[in-house]
Amino acid sequence: MAFELTEDLIEQIENFIEVGDNQSLLDLLEDVHHADIAEILDEVTTEEATYLVKLLDSETTSEALMELDEDYREEILDNLSPQEIADELNELDTDDAVDFLSELDEEIQRQVIDAIEDEDHARDIVEMLRYDDNSAGGLMAKELVRVRETWTVAGCVRKMRAQAQNVTRVHSVYVVDRTDRLIGRLSLKDLLTADAKSKISDIYIPNVDSVNVHDTAEDVARLMQKYDLEAVPVVNDNGILLGRITVDDILDFIRDEADEDYRMAAGLSQGVEADDTVWELTRARLPWLVLGLVGSLGAVNIMKGFEGALTVHPELFFFTPLVAAVAGNVGVQSSAIIVQGLANDNVTGSMWLRLVKEISIGLINGMALGILVVSFGVIFGFGWLLSSTVAVAMLSVIIVAALVGTFVPILLDWRGIDPAIATGPFITTSNDIFGILIYFSLAKLILGF
Repeated sequence: MAFELTEDLIEQIENFIEVGDNQSLLDLLEDVHHADIAEILDEVTTEEATYLVKLLDSETTSEALMELDEDYREEILDNLSPQEIADELNELDTDDAVDFLSELDEEIQRQVIDAIEDEDHARDIVEMLRYDDNSAGGLMAKELVRVRETWTVAGCVRKMRAQAQNVTRVHSVYVVDRTDRLIGRLSLKDLLTADAKSKISDIYIPNVDSVNVHDTAEDVARLMQKYDLEAVPVVNDNGILLGRITVDDILDFIRDEADEDYRMAAGLSQGVEADDTVWELTRARLPWLVLGLVGSLGAVNIMKGFEGALTVHPELFFFTPLVAAVAGNVGVQSSAIIVQGLANDNVTGSMWLRLVKEISIGLINGMALGILVVSFGVIFGFGWLLSSTVAVAMLSVIIVAALVGTFVPILLDWRGIDPAIATGPFITTSNDIFGILIYFSLAKLILGF
């Protein structure tokens, strides 16, 4: 039966905590999955969540804590002693343990590492803390199954059993030489059907995709996506096998990157949640709002320079929002496509050909919208000349906005800056300014004022 979190269940848990009825709590939550425990921790207060973490076995609570929001998990960890945190880390793979530990102050980190019973586990965690979070080394787990090419099939099976006890999921079996250099992988089917006295060197598959420990997480994601890998081994510059990255870890990274890109495109300078404080939300939004204000003030200044045009043709003012809106929308559309292509490594070929393509698209869209604008202007009495002027200006604005939306993300990517920044207020604001400038300049040229 599927677990169902109800108000009655939460109330029952809170009552047991209040009276200190630990046995009833243990009986109630005995067979509950760690993901469901995480839901419970999310619903109760921080103090009650801490109580449950201390009461339940670490094998369950360690996985449950990994399901929680980072900020809330950090609040709970602040209420635990270094030894209690170490007990949680003992049950986690090294990659999850590092995520845990990186949220703590350096002094607490040292105390927790000293309290970890398994010295090898502690050593692996310390080693992984040296790697950048967004590198293959920062994503990998040290737990894996490795066999030597010199082993027999019978000896290999015995040693695999011992290694597999420390591995949550055995996605692949990796073959190494005497120096631990990765040389291939082992098919379980070949292992099971081979003669017990056969050597691993006779049955292993020499071709294996791997990543360098210093490769970026984006490179790892592209490799795993291209070859549909569930796991990929991580090696150092000498080819020594260090660990593995599983598909769930790379999916977490992709989700975090997508969230970050979405925030940047929406004009948020940092990761925030709906229930964050007013100050945190304000600090995340204000920088982009200031950028938008600066751009709008620039547009106001441009319009002021054409004050005479508005005096002679005041109806030009009515089309100003239309031109600005079209410029912003076209720029965001173009930049969004380029950013998506850069993320998927699909932006190839000549820059000039891509710009010509965007000009062609802009011409087609501009002419189609221009016909609609002219028709609207004539029907509602704005006159043929003025309507045509707006249409020509809008066509020009669309082409320029498409070029800016295409060129800017590529330029940012070349400079090592996240191109997702181009899909937000940056492109919208810049194209608003260009749009207003082009609109009034062409109007002055055509209408002759």
